[in-house]
Amino acid sequence: MRNMTRRLFAIFTATMMVTALGLAGCAGEAAPEPAKDVEPTQEQPNATATGEGEQGSAEPVKLQIFAANSLTKAMAEAQELYTSQHPNVTFADTQYEGSGTLVEMIGAGQYADVLITASKGTMDTAVEEGYVQEDTSQTMFNNDLVIVTKKGGELAGKDITLADIAAGAYTLAVGDENVPAGNYACQALSTVGAYREPDSATGAEATGKGGSFSDALRDKVTLGGKVGDVCKYAESGEVDIAMVYTSDVYRMGGVDICSVVPGDTHKPITYPGAVCAGSKNAEAAQAFLTWCMTDEECAQIWEQWGFELAEN
Repeated sequence: MRNMTRRLFAIFTATMMVTALGLAGCAGEAAPEPAKDVEPTQEQPNATATGEGEQGSAEPVKLQIFAANSLTKAMAEAQELYTSQHPNVTFADTQYEGSGTLVEMIGAGQYADVLITASKGTMDTAVEEGYVQEDTSQTMFNNDLVIVTKKGGELAGKDITLADIAAGAYTLAVGDENVPAGNYACQALSTVGAYREPDSATGAEATGKGGSFSDALRDKVTLGGKVGDVCKYAESGEVDIAMVYTSDVYRMGGVDICSVVPGDTHKPITYPGAVCAGSKNAEAAQAFLTWCMTDEECAQIWEQWGFELAEN
């Protein structure tokens, strides 16, 4: 009986050992090996210089913008919005000057990724000189020319015409030849004999450059190197009136509009933008220009500051 008990115990022990080994084997087969280089199930964004994709996923880019002086405040807000949407893109100290001066700066070797001027003529010059990529040039905004005076001053609310200016009734500030607003003003003044070009061209056929003011106006004109300066002359009361853009009234403040200069007395006021030929960030520069024209939030910025988006 004692031997039988020992055998049963031995059989039971052996059976338990075999079972345990079998279970261990099964457990070993069920355990998968660690995954190696598994592709994510969700497609990852492509990191490019355009700023698209996850925050921090793209290479950092710093764009240098050369923009017409009248864009100062609107462009600053647009750049802030762009960086908030594209954190990898920042902006160097944007240069705001008269459009002709900006073209001269690029011609003198200063670096820029984007050029935005306040006239087709200055952009045409940049294209002809090879300073920008011609196939990237497009009209971005439209503007109007207005006659302004000191806010709340004695001329505020008075309807002042080109004929009034030609008669020498007021002191006047306009932009110099490097300032498109000045060119447009001279074109308009040529239609009433207050400005004469060498070839006698007038209105939209004139350039607004190389001419002279009439005897009645010559001693009453102050020239400004930036359209913002022109607006300040009227704001301070240094002159009775100034000829500036509608957008300058929003941007500068301190002036009231006396009248809108008839659009048929000067060339269309347009703002072309283009990628500069020497840009090292051409893809990012083009992406920024496209965004300026298509982003809904950005469109509200342009409108707020008196710019009308062009239809291309």
